[in-house]
Amino acid sequence: MSERGMDWLKGLVIGGLIGAALGILYAPKSGRETREDIARKTDELIAKAKEEYEQTLEKSRRAYEAAVERLKAAEQTAREKVEAVGGRMGELKERGKETLDEGKGRLKRALDAGVEAFKEEKEKNA
Repeated sequence: MSERGMDWLKGLVIGGLIGAALGILYAPKSGRETREDIARKTDELIAKAKEEYEQTLEKSRRAYEAAVERLKAAEQTAREKVEAVGGRMGELKERGKETLDEGKGRLKRALDAGVEAFKEEKEKNA
């Protein structure tokens, strides 16, 4: 039970006790009637406190279950995103490798062409 719920329950009990005490002090009844009234009011107060406790307990249970469901949904979403990012990383890695291989091939062809041009130029001048 939350602290707020406990504070409310304490306030209910204390308020009930104060009300019962004031009722006794100002009641123009006999001792037996007063004791019967006190017993009846006490039973009513206990019943109301139990009812409020049960309601608060049920609200807490529902809030807990809702929080668990939200956490499960968030976990599933996170897993899906991790999987998506993992797949995307694999694609990017493969594209990067292909691009690097293409760049190496172009560089090799350019170097070969440069060497060939150098040799041709050297033969012309020789």
